[in-house]
Amino acid sequence: MTVPVLLVLDADPPPRLGRLTGRARVVHTDEAGLAARLPEADVLLVWDFTSTAVRRAWPGGGPRPRWVHTASAGVDHLMCPELAADDTVVTNARGVFEQPIAEYVAALVLAMAKDLPRTLDLQRERTWRHREAQRVAGTRACVVGSGPIGRAIARALRGLDVTTAIVGRVPRTGIHGPDDLDRLIARADWVVAAAPLTERTRGMFDARRFGVMQPSARFVNVGRGQLVVEEALAQALARRWIAGAALDVFQDEPLGPDSPLWRLPGLIVSPHMSGDTVGWRDELGAQFVELYERWQAGRALPNVVDKRLGYVPGH
Repeated sequence: MTVPVLLVLDADPPPRLGRLTGRARVVHTDEAGLAARLPEADVLLVWDFTSTAVRRAWPGGGPRPRWVHTASAGVDHLMCPELAADDTVVTNARGVFEQPIAEYVAALVLAMAKDLPRTLDLQRERTWRHREAQRVAGTRACVVGSGPIGRAIARALRGLDVTTAIVGRVPRTGIHGPDDLDRLIARADWVVAAAPLTERTRGMFDARRFGVMQPSARFVNVGRGQLVVEEALAQALARRWIAGAALDVFQDEPLGPDSPLWRLPGLIVSPHMSGDTVGWRDELGAQFVELYERWQAGRALPNVVDKRLGYVPGH
């Protein structure tokens, strides 16, 4: 029996794949070696989920892996027309990041409502300045993105007694469609972007959308940086069209030290960490091993991405 070749696009630290000893011939590669290694692989594990090397290497000649798994929720970093057209199965890490991201969004909402960034600034200055904070219960939120992450965020916010609406690609029970988006964000105190990056969602939060929001509204992006026109957000904050924002993802990462976003008043910047909790890499590795065992046994894989849509369809 031929042992399948598992090609791993590496990142540090590498995945723990000891359970696959004797069940896969594991070959490691970096971005530079990916194109040459692809033809020999039966399975590709995109462990370096920040890399766009798959998009560049896939259109080359020769056979291609039958299955590609990315250790991330989003797949925009690897999708290209040639991969979309192939019969290769693509899966993602759905199930690992939902609750941590929901907790992170809830923490950001509480931090902004209670003015915690300013409290920490004043503590560093040793300044005693009494202020009044905002009550969170009874406020309204609009979560844009109806996948597992968006739904987990909505549950967390509802746990804080925030009235929460979810907007998805198509309307269904409990989910609003795109036609309701402007109406909902115009009433929301909190607008949370948790949508996948597709051609329909790229740049969806632009000057017009920030202009629709209330002056008291705050915006949070834990989806993809390209969902937001960053120059428009900077203008909205500078002109006080909205009261504040928090970004965990950016158009270009890492955010350069000269970026004006660091200095924007009312903006919380975090380094793409909303889903990363202690032990998250081990969870990703264990998830892949379980998927590999299913694949090798000929069983159906969960988390299969609709390559036309660019994400795993909802149920």
